[in-house]
Amino acid sequence: METIEWYERSRVESQEPRAEGGEQENQSETGNQESAIRLRALDSQLATLDSPARRAVVTGIAGQDGSYLAELLLGKGYEVHGIVRRSSSITRSRLDALSVAPEVRRKNLVLHYGDLTDPHSLMNLVLDVEPDEIYNLGAQSHVRVSFDNPLYTINVGATGAFSVLEAARLLSKRKDVRFYQASTSEMFGGDPETAPQSETTPFHPRSPYACAKVFAHHQTVNYREAYDMYACCGILFNHESPRRGETFVTRKITRAAARIKEGLQDKLYMGNLDAKRDWGYAKDYVEGMWRMLQQEEPDDYVIATGETHTVEEFLESAFAHLDLQWRDYVEIDPRFFRPSEVDLLLGDPAKAREKLGWEPHTPFQELVKIMVETDWRLAKSEGVTKTRKAA
Repeated sequence: METIEWYERSRVESQEPRAEGGEQENQSETGNQESAIRLRALDSQLATLDSPARRAVVTGIAGQDGSYLAELLLGKGYEVHGIVRRSSSITRSRLDALSVAPEVRRKNLVLHYGDLTDPHSLMNLVLDVEPDEIYNLGAQSHVRVSFDNPLYTINVGATGAFSVLEAARLLSKRKDVRFYQASTSEMFGGDPETAPQSETTPFHPRSPYACAKVFAHHQTVNYREAYDMYACCGILFNHESPRRGETFVTRKITRAAARIKEGLQDKLYMGNLDAKRDWGYAKDYVEGMWRMLQQEEPDDYVIATGETHTVEEFLESAFAHLDLQWRDYVEIDPRFFRPSEVDLLLGDPAKAREKLGWEPHTPFQELVKIMVETDWRLAKSEGVTKTRKAA
């Protein structure tokens, strides 16, 4: 498997336009505080450079969860090997945004070209790198897209997961290795009578994506029991961030609200506004993944906030943060409804709280605020670029 030469790039934040007037002063003060915190974190990372590194392989490292997990692991002194597809157009953008010292990134972050549909390359990478931990996060994770492209979704989410799991099994004959499989709340199917959903709630998948994840989940449990492997499944409920893909509903909302605020967009077209989800912050959730692999015994855990909100609530909160009335800009479009809708997903994270000591740290309104403010800065920079081109 080919290793990608890593080029240092400027942080995305350094390219953001400055605010004017009092807003600039407030942002400057906040920025100084954030910079001080970041510098302390970077100093801590630099101190780990000379210590023996644990080694992790992360599939899907260029995605939302993969980039946050890489940030967490690098901060803990890991040597991180990430797998990215050659066709990934966003490989750099999320990884460039990592809050990691350049020295740490250059030494401890290694990217490899690979694909979950190519079992031989996966096998070779795992056996060559010999990681202590494997995090399988790679997937075609857009539920609506899985109906349009079910075969690819299954190949990556089910067969691909099986290939990584089998590679971990072969490696376990040489050394101790721990495996994490990214499961999903979509496996439950959203029957209101089963809420809140826990680790013992029966699965009722309602999309090709969910079906693929159910297969991967059961295979992981099977390998754990059949081969005495340290293999865990994290059943993560919806988790969002500024690094979320723009086609996912939450990011679609915050991106559109910011662009409307800046006069760059007129309307936002939406599907089902009544769907209820348990939304958390991706940065909080990757800590749960890591904690699962630090226990004495492997097990499966639900990672969730334990509270639910409708899509309409997310809309209202995002637009209100920008002093906008969402009803003035949103129109319903039947094209965005799923063939089979999942009405309610609400997780019970009691087991993760008790056994992992994990807690969600970011409330719903704070999560929306983080996403809106990031997209607002992005929209402002787009507005500046548009003005310059017009001039």
